[in-house]
Amino acid sequence: MEKLLTYDSVEISYSGEPVVRNVSFSLAPGEILGIVGESGSGKSTLIRGALGLLGPGGLVTRGDIWFSGKNLPDLPEKEMRRIRGAQIGMIFQDAKASLCPVRTIGSQIRESLSAHQRISRKESDERALELLDKLGFRDGKRILESYPFELSGGMNQRVGIAMACLPNPPVLLADEPTSALDVTVQKQAVEEMLLMRRLYGTAMILVTHNIGVVRAMADSVLVLKDGNMVEYGSASQVLDHPRETYTRELLAAVPVLRRK
Repeated sequence: MEKLLTYDSVEISYSGEPVVRNVSFSLAPGEILGIVGESGSGKSTLIRGALGLLGPGGLVTRGDIWFSGKNLPDLPEKEMRRIRGAQIGMIFQDAKASLCPVRTIGSQIRESLSAHQRISRKESDERALELLDKLGFRDGKRILESYPFELSGGMNQRVGIAMACLPNPPVLLADEPTSALDVTVQKQAVEEMLLMRRLYGTAMILVTHNIGVVRAMADSVLVLKDGNMVEYGSASQVLDHPRETYTRELLAAVPVLRRK
């Protein structure tokens, strides 16, 4: 099957010190890959490397990240700006922090869409309202007219998911998209991302600590420890029949509620 995104022996370093080493995997159209591991294992670094969002001192120092026949680390910034958002979307852990507090949600959606295409305010609002309706928002017009501080944390996170999905990118990278949400809103966020796959065939890489979310969403799973690949395979194989000791320990650490 054709692959949308391929990591080939990728090493990522900060100030010359490797933090991710020799990681290889691929993402097919419509596939959801879950990346799991303890804090500091390199999960977020791995997906941020694809978009050149590593911050000061961060660099892909070995290997290739292929997307649409292009090696992303080799591309100039001007070309990366055309890819970010329109072709590879990003859902951040704290969507509210990535939103401008003094501009309405509608204006920020229009700016995001107009960065990649010519679009009027009317058309932008219509597309946004249509998607918000599909995602189960009861009052999309009020959302577009609201400022981020007027919405709850869970609502801002769901808006962040909608904004990332609106350009209909073939690939979505989701960095802990449900970690700050209560259980009810987590369920809504998971359903929204799964809906995007059903509607548009969107492929996703999901970085999370939440094994329950991985079980609900992922087709395949990559386990990281200290920047190294521990296990990679289908979700059923990795989660139900793990081969590696670390994977078994990671799964055993998930709390289980029992009733007397």
